[in-house]
Amino acid sequence: MGDSLPKQYLDINGIPMIIHTLSAMAKVVRIERIVVVIAADDAYWDSLLQRYGGSIRHRLSVHRVGGKTRAASVLNGLGAVTAEFAKDDWALVHDAARPCIRTELIEQFLDELEDEAVGGLLALPMADTLKRSSVDQRVETTVDRQALWRAQTPQMFGIEMLFRALAAAPTATDEAQAIEMLGYQPKLVIGESVNLKVTYATDIKLAQILLMEGGVGI
Repeated sequence: MGDSLPKQYLDINGIPMIIHTLSAMAKVVRIERIVVVIAADDAYWDSLLQRYGGSIRHRLSVHRVGGKTRAASVLNGLGAVTAEFAKDDWALVHDAARPCIRTELIEQFLDELEDEAVGGLLALPMADTLKRSSVDQRVETTVDRQALWRAQTPQMFGIEMLFRALAAAPTATDEAQAIEMLGYQPKLVIGESVNLKVTYATDIKLAQILLMEGGVGI
């Protein structure tokens, strides 16, 4: 991102990115607890909580157990709260860097997985033509995009299953991959293109446009 401030705290329309994300989650009544996993030396969160915490405080727990990878952070977060939940309770994992998630999409996602045994994830079927490059950045071949999807978050699985999967697959790039490595097939639920992951500086501008309507308050 080229910014000294951690990405999740960057300003979007006057409000830190992570607050937009938490606001969408907080509006879903079915989400019993919201767990934020941050780095042990995070110097920004406490002041944000004081300013924006509001009515969400009673549903929020913060754990300074962030790891070097996504898998490590999620695993550590699960380890911090596992004793508080039943093994078959659901864990919904979402990137703080996806602040444009709509509450309605989260509700639809939960509805789709209501009777699901394994769990699943939001994802989008690939629409672009895909190219595989050579080492000198020339087109080597065109990749068949049929049956290819772009994974998004939230991703949702049983707490015990997800903990076991991540413990066995520390290099997994998302929760679904870890579950796949246990031999299961997570369900794909169609997401939305506006549920973008802020990765580059230009993504901030897109997020500003998408979140321009109304203020955010939790």
